[in-house]
Amino acid sequence: YLKHMSPRVLLTAFEPSEDWQENASWLTLVEMTRNLPTTPQVTTRRYPVCFDEVKRRLQDDLKANYDYAIHLGQAPGQGRIELEKIGLNVSGREGHAETFVPLMEDGPVAFQSSLPLGMWAARIRETGIPAEVSYHAGTFLCNATLYLSQYFASLHGLKTQATFVHVPLATSQIVECNHNFASMPTTMAAAALRLILDEIAMLDCA
Repeated sequence: YLKHMSPRVLLTAFEPSEDWQENASWLTLVEMTRNLPTTPQVTTRRYPVCFDEVKRRLQDDLKANYDYAIHLGQAPGQGRIELEKIGLNVSGREGHAETFVPLMEDGPVAFQSSLPLGMWAARIRETGIPAEVSYHAGTFLCNATLYLSQYFASLHGLKTQATFVHVPLATSQIVECNHNFASMPTTMAAAALRLILDEIAMLDCA
């Protein structure tokens, strides 16, 4: 019976930040939840773009010992869904080396997601949605979320497997934007996310 219980997934996205009135990650999450699958069981969270608050809330949320944690963030300038493989133990602003500090003084240099991201990216591409595996999630909050999920899972002996998914800016975000950014319709990004959840359901049936 336990083998056939529906896997539990923590699905997170971010609030708007900087000059953006919306965040593509949250738009994607909301769109996807309009038609939630029966499996896996999904718990959603919206995190502020604040390092200390994300760290606190993430550690608290992960205590529920989810099977999977899928974190979403927007990636201005990117035109593809990017499945992040590596979380680095570093935090700072790109181009400002003097600001770089370890996320956790006692943590390893990096964590690597154990999820089949290459297979997922290929499946997403098969549906006509551009996607790839990425090996560098930046050095700010997106990377921190991925690293800390794996750090806390290791520290507390959790079964949670994690990845971070970067989504392009939503097309609706750039209609009034002065920059010529790549974008993706929210419905397309949500379809990619739904496919990942379908793949997770199949993983647990295998």
